[in-house]
Amino acid sequence: EKGDLGVAKVHADFAGSGHAILFPVTEHSAFDLVAYKAGAFVRVQVKYRSARAGALTVHFRSLWADRHGTHTSPMDKSEVDVVAIYCPDTDGCYYVRPSEHGQSITIRVLPARNNQARGVIHGSALRTLPE
Repeated sequence: EKGDLGVAKVHADFAGSGHAILFPVTEHSAFDLVAYKAGAFVRVQVKYRSARAGALTVHFRSLWADRHGTHTSPMDKSEVDVVAIYCPDTDGCYYVRPSEHGQSITIRVLPARNNQARGVIHGSALRTLPE
């Protein structure tokens, strides 16, 4: 249900900015939706993340479980243009290009208690789709 809520919130955010939204017919695609505007298609994978200590951490990987245990595999970043992260604590969507980051990203959505600023990625800078 959390994943469905994340997709719905990202869908609403894109629709509010004038994008047409396309959904894949299969649930096994690398992306959850495609946003289209002004002749450009953007493949979007959606993540639902609650803030911990004022930050969101997203690992660019897939996790699944079967009868053989829990498995992980790194995201194929060539199959996704943008990862959209929905945070219920801020009721906001944050957009990152996974190709511009390593294995994960941590986004600060509330100020750090120690006021650290160096090396911090602020969520306020990620509220719109990157160009």
